[in-house]
Amino acid sequence: MRRLWSNHLFLLPNKLSPSTALNSSPTIPPLPPPRGLGFTASSNRRCCRSISSAAHSSAPAVKNGIVNRGAKKVLLKGMRYGEFEVLSGLFVIQQKWVQSRGFRPGQALMLWKRLYGNDIWAHCIDELEGLNKNFVKMLSDRAEFRALVVKDIVTASDGTRKILFTLEDGLVIETVVIPCDRGRTTVCVSSQVGCGMNCQFCYTGRQACSLLLVYYLLITIIRLVLPCSDRFCRMGLKRNLTAAEIVEQAVFARRLFSDEVGSITNVVFMGMGEPLHNIDNVLKATDIMVHEQGLHFSPRRVTVSTSGLVPQLKRFLHESNCSLAVSLNATNDEVRNWIMPVNRKYNLALLLGTLQQELRSKRNYMVLFEYVMLAGINDSMEDAKKLIDLVQDIPCKINLISFNPHSGSLFRPTSDEKMIEFRNTLAAAGCVVFMRLSRGDDQMAACGQLGKPGEIQAPLLRVPAQFQKVLEASF
Repeated sequence: MRRLWSNHLFLLPNKLSPSTALNSSPTIPPLPPPRGLGFTASSNRRCCRSISSAAHSSAPAVKNGIVNRGAKKVLLKGMRYGEFEVLSGLFVIQQKWVQSRGFRPGQALMLWKRLYGNDIWAHCIDELEGLNKNFVKMLSDRAEFRALVVKDIVTASDGTRKILFTLEDGLVIETVVIPCDRGRTTVCVSSQVGCGMNCQFCYTGRQACSLLLVYYLLITIIRLVLPCSDRFCRMGLKRNLTAAEIVEQAVFARRLFSDEVGSITNVVFMGMGEPLHNIDNVLKATDIMVHEQGLHFSPRRVTVSTSGLVPQLKRFLHESNCSLAVSLNATNDEVRNWIMPVNRKYNLALLLGTLQQELRSKRNYMVLFEYVMLAGINDSMEDAKKLIDLVQDIPCKINLISFNPHSGSLFRPTSDEKMIEFRNTLAAAGCVVFMRLSRGDDQMAACGQLGKPGEIQAPLLRVPAQFQKVLEASF
């Protein structure tokens, strides 16, 4: 059932502070002309010039993950489809706003379809052919179309594409497009710049902001005697992405690659960041992605992944029909406390108990458990049997994921033979289980490999005594 759309927009504050922008000058490759409107190459060049010139303008301020461009312009890609109104001097696109300026309500729907549907995916005024000329002029004065600028596109040997996007404040995020021979192409989107979870096997989560160097050194001294605090673990997070910055990743993926790889059918929030750490913008972005007149993804084909933030997880299950994936990765608290520090606050009993309770009220809904297999750490047959017990009362599917190595990691991937044995043990007990092969790992585009390290990195946590010899043997 499609969600009822709210009649008002609420901007909820968060406690994250942005870091200073990176000093990089973004470049953009030529975009393919939109299909279905008979556009000429010259019109597409005009569009690209407008995007490029905007990208080199002065960087705006970012507060609470919301980009302030210093003008009363609304960024269209960050708005749900609904009504037009004015909120605190910021123009928010909704139908009443269109009507109040003398335009038919149908103009809002036509605009929406040009942003997200009809194979147009508009990025500038030049691509709004068919709309009322006065309406287009009003949009030119009061609205912006672009949230991202393509910095680079890297293609892996298996056809996976990694897109590097430059944001308005100069920071860079990464998005991955994963084609599949079976006709299913997935775009893996980021929800944050960096990540604050400090999962020990993830390259993104262990990046740190260079401006926190002094703070890092002080806390490192404290770490000699105290376990990692939540504030310290957030050093890898630079800021949340806005809804527009999230949605635009999917729009760009369709615009750049639909001709080349076919229809993009799936979205997974498994790129940079912890999506439920940015739940307000993620919920808004998923609403836009599944809108029947817009990008029109099936809610079951939009999957939001979390490391296990229990309060936000409950909210997501109440407010969204999209799929949920939970990174489990361990069968006991001792191991999960080590490799996923979030478990120190929301342990396995609380996490799995919450899922069991919440899913009782969601019919025909299955959660996806992601299980990254780390050689000698969580891949024993005893772990397989414990995993069966942990999930037996939860409607679920299990993805076994091969660990993707990266610099600074202590872990090794589980062998294919052992992964198959692990899978067979789960399947024999009646679990729905899949093995996921690595995609794009030769270009650092695979699961857990996204991002660029700063001058310093978040710390490696204390290794439990029983695993020290296992890790030493990997060197």
